[in-house]
Amino acid sequence: MRSMTNRGGDTAVNFVTAAMGTVLFLSPWLFGFQSDFFAAWSAWIFGALIALLGLLAINQTFEWEEWINMILGSWAAGAPWMLGFSHIEMAMWVHVVSGSIVAVLAAAELWRVYHAREIPSL
Repeated sequence: MRSMTNRGGDTAVNFVTAAMGTVLFLSPWLFGFQSDFFAAWSAWIFGALIALLGLLAINQTFEWEEWINMILGSWAAGAPWMLGFSHIEMAMWVHVVSGSIVAVLAAAELWRVYHAREIPSL
């Protein structure tokens, strides 16, 4: 299992991931689609999971966290069509934008875990 200790910029990436999860979690109340079962529960479940994994990765990035976040972000981005709530415009956009950002950030972190070289400490 690969992992890397985070530097300043890496911590910021994980804070952004946690923030995207929090926005997704709060979006049914913020944007008024809490009455739609699939849209609201998708936001609550995937938002909470994404935020939790983002917070877990703040100090150290583990490969499994990023793989799961990439899957969750991709699911969130496609959920409006897979769960049939693409007609609720605000729910669709918040899922697509937050999910896409999370998936891209997770892919970048995975690239860093596999390809970036550790800076030796003196």
